[in-house]
Amino acid sequence: MSSKLKVLQVIPRLGYGGAEIGCYDLAHYLKEQKSSSFIVTSGGELLKYIDKKKVKLFRLPVHSKNPLLILINIFILSFIVLFYKINILHVRSRAPAWSCYYVSKITKCKLVTTFHGTYKFNNSIKKNYNAIMLKSDCVIAGSNFIFSHINENYSEYLSKEKKLRVIFRGINVDYYNPKNISMLKQEKLKQEWNLFSNKFTILLPGRLTYWKGQEKFIESLNILIEDYNFTNFQAIILGSDQGRKVYAKKLMNLVERYNLNKKIKFIQNCNEMPLAYSLADAVVSTSIEPEAFGRVSVEAQSMSKPIIASNIGGSKETIINKKTGFLYQHDDPRELAKSLNTVIQLSSDELKSIGNEGRKNITKKFDVETMCQTNLKEYKRLINN
Repeated sequence: MSSKLKVLQVIPRLGYGGAEIGCYDLAHYLKEQKSSSFIVTSGGELLKYIDKKKVKLFRLPVHSKNPLLILINIFILSFIVLFYKINILHVRSRAPAWSCYYVSKITKCKLVTTFHGTYKFNNSIKKNYNAIMLKSDCVIAGSNFIFSHINENYSEYLSKEKKLRVIFRGINVDYYNPKNISMLKQEKLKQEWNLFSNKFTILLPGRLTYWKGQEKFIESLNILIEDYNFTNFQAIILGSDQGRKVYAKKLMNLVERYNLNKKIKFIQNCNEMPLAYSLADAVVSTSIEPEAFGRVSVEAQSMSKPIIASNIGGSKETIINKKTGFLYQHDDPRELAKSLNTVIQLSSDELKSIGNEGRKNITKKFDVETMCQTNLKEYKRLINN
């Protein structure tokens, strides 16, 4: 086997999600460290940003749960691994993990898996399906919350030989830096989204899906008006419905019911998220189910913005409550409205202090460089064992 590190990451899609951005960042970092970097994916918006000189890209239907396609993926992936002498196969989701598990057995390359979610189950069949993520040489949890979840729910699949460890996801703190924002671009985006300069701006990023809590957010804005008599705000729900038309329509109907049409704007996407954060006075993350990491909370703090997030999952680890942001009861829109009102009432100096503390918190603990270095260390440990 070649002594040079050659890493193939496999991920269903390369969209704008946290797992996908982490895959993208790590792939480019590896090349800078004189390692060979490969990605297999079915598609996604990030594909156009891949530097083809640094990362070799293959497109396969690795998102599919179809047994025939999984079998086809096994053959093609095995060929790629053998042909390019891959020695680390890193998979980031359950469906492709089934292919990658057999590829690792056929080719003898080391298999790494990363848990990017809790992977709920309500029967033994689903649990066994999820457990493929634990049949690797190294299992990575993206947060202490996920680490505990694995130990509590999948302990029978763990052994002393398997290394389960936490590697916090990181972000590019130079990219998410308020000092790098172009005032010209900021003004252009403000006009594009028809935002008012004199209104308190609340940003909720995240794809439109029920567990991201957009319904609770809309309800909280209605409470903000009714209970706190605060109307001088505008809210941006930033994210694609990804085909969930019924849910998107439900949100629109809720906005109409509360007569918030002039208060809430739905924006499909933004190619420069730091710009979007820069327009906000406060950022919210309203998930009603635990986030494995909670990337929005981290990005907002890196941009020196006060973050209000539900008190479950990864956000509890990334936010210092009442210092870099505010945590609220995850399923209670009244608590969210109360937290929003608290932030609205803060002085400019207090908001600046929270922003500065948030930026310090993220640069110290959640820089992408640290994440990439730790992954690289694990890869080297595996191939040298």
